[in-house]
Amino acid sequence: MSTAALDSGTSEPDPAPDRLRAADDRVGNRSLSARLLSRPEIGSLLAAIAVAALFLVVAPSFRNPDNIGTILYQAAPIGIMAVPVALLMIGGEFDLSAGVAATTAGLSAALVAWWFTLNVWSGVLVSLLIALLVGAFNGWLLNRTGLPSFLVTLGTFFVLQGVNLGVTRLVTGNVASKNISDMDGFASAKAVFASQWHVGGTTLKIPILYWLLLTAFGAWLLLRTTFGNWVFAVGGDDRAARAVGVPVHRTRILLYMFVAFAAWLVGMHLLFGFNTVQSGEGVGKEFIYIIAAVIGGCLLTGGHGSVVGASIGALIFGMTQLGITYAGWNPDWFKAFLGVMLLLSTIANTWVKRKADAR
Repeated sequence: MSTAALDSGTSEPDPAPDRLRAADDRVGNRSLSARLLSRPEIGSLLAAIAVAALFLVVAPSFRNPDNIGTILYQAAPIGIMAVPVALLMIGGEFDLSAGVAATTAGLSAALVAWWFTLNVWSGVLVSLLIALLVGAFNGWLLNRTGLPSFLVTLGTFFVLQGVNLGVTRLVTGNVASKNISDMDGFASAKAVFASQWHVGGTTLKIPILYWLLLTAFGAWLLLRTTFGNWVFAVGGDDRAARAVGVPVHRTRILLYMFVAFAAWLVGMHLLFGFNTVQSGEGVGKEFIYIIAAVIGGCLLTGGHGSVVGASIGALIFGMTQLGITYAGWNPDWFKAFLGVMLLLSTIANTWVKRKADAR
């Protein structure tokens, strides 16, 4: 304390709190680069720009504005599923049954309506109920047994795959559902799940709209609601989350039901877009959904990720699949490209998160 301070009878302010505030980055101003690095979707956005630039240069058809609708439609079903899959992965879990669940939804709607000669909408509602029950079962079994979600949903994958083929062959005598385009309610259901519009020279199909709506809803749910905080908490440390009152079991069940709802939506488009569903559809697509989520910034360890990033990952999938065709390249290399993208995205996302946390 200085002599002047003693003479005046006052004490100098302690500089320690200022030093503490300067050292505490929670009350400091983060740099722009740190804020950008902390956004999980930045990597996928840069990748999307790079992929688009590549095919704009090498594929003349890619530059045709009339093909925008085709590219978006290629990405839309993947994007619809990538949104809830990303939320589930942020919550620390996987769903390997998501691909065949969409096929189950389409088949159940078609088979119920055809076998019982009901209005098509009856089959649609029964299919929704079945889908939500499958999702709830996945979440319940995971909570009940404590098994890894990989094993739980792998079992569900095989069950649904077998049921799809067995029931379809039993009811129709074939491996595909019957054509239901002449049944009551088909036209109105097609308008809801498989309609399209012509805007200029571009054809826009309704799954694109559902994709955008689900992305907006998923982003709001994750970033602006209590449930979103629960998802991050469960994915980060479920024991700590439970200790502070987060309903871990309920959160998991709801996440799996959201995946099931999206699978039902894709299944309805599959049915009403093509009038019939093949029982072997959907196998392997669950990995596409996971890849889209990982490209979008989701870590396989949970607790980190972005819904918007997952949708951008789906867009990258659509651009790449059609871009390879438009460029005249051998499409056999497409799956190799996906594998490389998965590895690079996982490495990059982990590195970026560490750098952001270090700042």
